[in-house]
Amino acid sequence: MTNSSASVWEGRIFSNGWVHGTGDVANVVEPSTGENLATIGTGLPEDIDRAAAAASAAQPAWASTSFDRRAEVIREAARLLKSRADEINEWNVRECGSTRAKAEWELQATYEQLQMAAAMPMQPEGALYASSMPGRLNICRHVPIGVVGVIAPWNFPILLAMRSIAPALAVGNAVILKPDQQSAVAGGLLLAKVFEDAGLPPGVFHVIPGGPVTGDALVRHPKVGMISFTGSTAVGRSIGEICGRMLKKVALELGGNNAIIVLDDADIDAATSNGAWGSFLHQGQICMQTGRHLVHRSIIDQYAAKLAERARNLKVGNPHQQAVHLGPLINQKQRDRIDGIVKQSILSGAKLLAGGRYDELFYEATVLAEVTPEMPAFSDEIFGPVAPITVFSDDDEAVALANASEYGLAAAIHTKSLSRGLALSSRIRAGMVHVNDQTVNNEFHVPFGGMGASGNGGRFGGPANFHEFTQTQWVSALDKPIIYPF
Repeated sequence: MTNSSASVWEGRIFSNGWVHGTGDVANVVEPSTGENLATIGTGLPEDIDRAAAAASAAQPAWASTSFDRRAEVIREAARLLKSRADEINEWNVRECGSTRAKAEWELQATYEQLQMAAAMPMQPEGALYASSMPGRLNICRHVPIGVVGVIAPWNFPILLAMRSIAPALAVGNAVILKPDQQSAVAGGLLLAKVFEDAGLPPGVFHVIPGGPVTGDALVRHPKVGMISFTGSTAVGRSIGEICGRMLKKVALELGGNNAIIVLDDADIDAATSNGAWGSFLHQGQICMQTGRHLVHRSIIDQYAAKLAERARNLKVGNPHQQAVHLGPLINQKQRDRIDGIVKQSILSGAKLLAGGRYDELFYEATVLAEVTPEMPAFSDEIFGPVAPITVFSDDDEAVALANASEYGLAAAIHTKSLSRGLALSSRIRAGMVHVNDQTVNNEFHVPFGGMGASGNGGRFGGPANFHEFTQTQWVSALDKPIIYPF
């Protein structure tokens, strides 16, 4: 695969320029075909150590750079990102198995993240508080953390990296990004080229692809003051434990087993459209995927039949070669895990209404009916194109089923009564609840995050970014010093 910038990044990492990492060179494999598209460099703990030292040295000057200059660099990065859309989207399609529409949406959403971040440096830096001491100024301000480590996933590699990178840079931090090796070009090296060409000073941003050893070194490094991790709950728990022991700030955006609740008065056509989109978009490989369809008993048969019809109409194939609704799963391990959940649930009594078949990494949109809470299709995060349907009899049971999962990322409710939907939303333990919409929602300026096993309460987006990527400092000042009794 050829492109305009490959000669710069091929076989390299980005850390004080384009250099060879101490890890092995890795192939970039296209999931649709198994073809090797390029090679990337990988880093080991010694690369993380060098990057952390360089980032720590470069960060104070970046933080003291005028707010308008920091904003200018980030705006230029946004412009370059959009101007290189064809190249970046092509890599997203081929490297990550994204459909063309998904890749285009992700790039636009990433552009919006950058534009929002560019506005951050000119916002108020804190607040002035009253004081019981006459003449005292109480200033509470946001100060940079220093060096922020970002560990990003492969499913939305550009957006889910940039939602941490851009605000962290905007408020004066340096950043070390460890992208997943399966998406290191689209979600790492091309972003490094964008920031380099936008004029970001050397040492402020590093991109070091690598595996678990590299990520662990980043998490444990004493010069890295914060970790922003997006990925599985199992890995997130481990990172949270390490950061807790080190008293290091951590933002964890983890897995989900998100429910759509379809009440008895719902518009079935609209609800199944939302349910299909939430379950099958990007092959269901989204933390916000609609993993459980909770449907009122009075409409269960209509809903299941319509959802299965929608699933059967979805075309699966290579998104680089043809217009399809679903591309490939990211790897064989993921495919086998998904297929195991489907097969085990069928053996336990679930009814297969659509799909359940695969060819290589291409898994058909699948609908399972008569799913009960004891089945893995209900209890597990599927992270694949599977829509399990479970029946409920009343609102209380729907809430109980929705809250039966340890996860608490997103939920959706379908009803013709807005007041009923809002009342139910307050009873659902999830960081995001959408009435008459689906679970896969993202608006760059709205705080985003989960509860329970879906995250530690951290939030991305809008004003939440100031709290996430800074520390709060109280400064008091008096014109004349106080004289105390001793």
